[in-house]
This record gives sequence, C-alpha cells and structure tokens, in this order.
Amino acid sequence: MNTQCEDDKDDFFISECDFETIINKSKYDNLETANFEFVKTEIIDDCLHIEISASGCNGDSWEFYLFDSSAIAESSPEQRYLKLQLINNEACLAVFKKTVSFDLTPLQINGSKEIILNLEGLESSLNYKY
Repeated sequence: MNTQCEDDKDDFFISECDFETIINKSKYDNLETANFEFVKTEIIDDCLHIEISASGCNGDSWEFYLFDSSAIAESSPEQRYLKLQLINNEACLAVFKKTVSFDLTPLQINGSKEIILNLEGLESSLNYKY
C-alpha cells in the first residue's frame, strides 16, 4: 500500500509578504505618520512592495502599517483607498531607504479579478489583478 501526503494550497496558506493589510476605517481616517517619500511601488503576485526613504539612524526600528479605508468605489474595476503609516522614532538626520511588502488578499472583492488601489501620496494608482 502506498500512501502519500499532498500539499493543498487552499488548506494552509503562508503569505510571502512582510505584513498584512489592515481594513479599518477609523485608523485610516485618523492616521498619523512620520515623514517619508515613496521611491518605488510594485505589485508582485499578492504582495504590494513599497520602497520608501526617510530620515533616521538606520531604519531598523521603523514600523509599517498599511490601512484600507473599507470603502469600495463602484467603478469598473472597483477601487480601494489605502494609506501607509510609518512610525519612526529615530532622531538622526541621515536618510535611508527600506522596502516592505503587504499582503493584498484581504482587499480582493468577490466576483472581481482586478481592483485599482489608490495609495495616498502616490502619484498614480496601482492595478491589482488576482
């Protein structure tokens, strides 16, 4: 008798992204963030990769959060609204770059295969296909 285990992607999913995207209207509306500049954004699979630059000592203590407003604009394709929060308590004047990624799967809309992401502070929208 031969038995074998099969990996089933639907039974157990491990995100390859650094952080989860948080859907929270209150936090989105009341967000305070340290100053930063977007360097590059890119969607790879279900992860939004964001490279930023900000002042600090080395960037090791920076904390990142991505909040969704919970509002969905009824367009074709639908649109969602996001804000990136940087918590930076480093009091140095050097400038560092850091890249982090966020899982976009919580933003998927049943019945859709694509949404437009409007990230505050980013000049152009991002097209997320899933």
